[in-house]
Formats: sequence, C-alpha cells, structure tokens
Amino acid sequence: MEIERKYLIRQIPFSLDDHVFHRIEQAYLCTEPVIRIRREDSRFYITYKSKGLMIREEHNLPLTEESYRHLLKKADGNIITKKRYKIPYKNTNGSYTIELDIFSDIFEGLILAEVEFTTEEEALAFVPPDWFGEDVTFSSKYHNSTLSSSNL
Repeated sequence: MEIERKYLIRQIPFSLDDHVFHRIEQAYLCTEPVIRIRREDSRFYITYKSKGLMIREEHNLPLTEESYRHLLKKADGNIITKKRYKIPYKNTNGSYTIELDIFSDIFEGLILAEVEFTTEEEALAFVPPDWFGEDVTFSSKYHNSTLSSSNL
C-alpha cells in the first residue's frame, strides 16, 4: 500500500548539492490500471498501481535491463525523466523523507515533492515545510501516469 501526499514546488530555498539523488526514466504500458516500467540508476522495475489519489496499492517487481529495453519500445506516450532527491525533514509530527522530483526534457521546470506515510491519519495530519507550494495530492493531473499522456 502506498500512502503519499504530493506538492508543487515553485522554488527550492537551499542547495541540493549535499543531497543524494537518483536518475529516473519511466514509461507507461497502461494507465488504467497503471502499469509502469522504471529505470532508477542501474536498477529496473515493473510496477502495478491501483486507482486512487492519496492511497493506492503498489506492487514492484524487478526487471532485467534487457526486459526493460524491450518493454520501453511498447510504452505509450511520453517517457518521463527526472532526478529524485531524498531530503530528510522533521516536524512536530515526526521524521519524513521528502522525495523531490525535478523533471527534465518535455516537463523541464516541473518540480514535485512527495512524502510517504504509514497511515492515512498520519498523511492527513502532515504539516509541510513553508517552501512547499500547492497540495496536489487529490488531483490526478500530476500523477506521472497522467503526465505520460499530456504536455501540461
């Protein structure tokens, strides 16, 4: 189960130089249900995601690079590329990891932050940092599967 909140980011108020990042390339074989393939650095996955906005089922299985390349040719729409930074964040409710996605290519300029939670209650009680912009958790417009078939 995946429980996450998602926010638009207009400006990052600090340097990302000290934060670890991963290069991600992903594409969609189907968007209902969501079947995604992903390359994250040198690892490859196929993922199934159920319908939903803040709470969704998610199942990941490993792929070989050869399988990923084969399936990439069969993908529909845009191939999404981004850098994902892992940023620690603490507030009065706990410690979290912000996954900050900085998109490139067709979505250059788009920056989204995602924070995952263990319960729905925790997600609903989350107080984001001041530099987070609009909460887009309950809009499918910024799901990567939607981006795969749009130009924003």
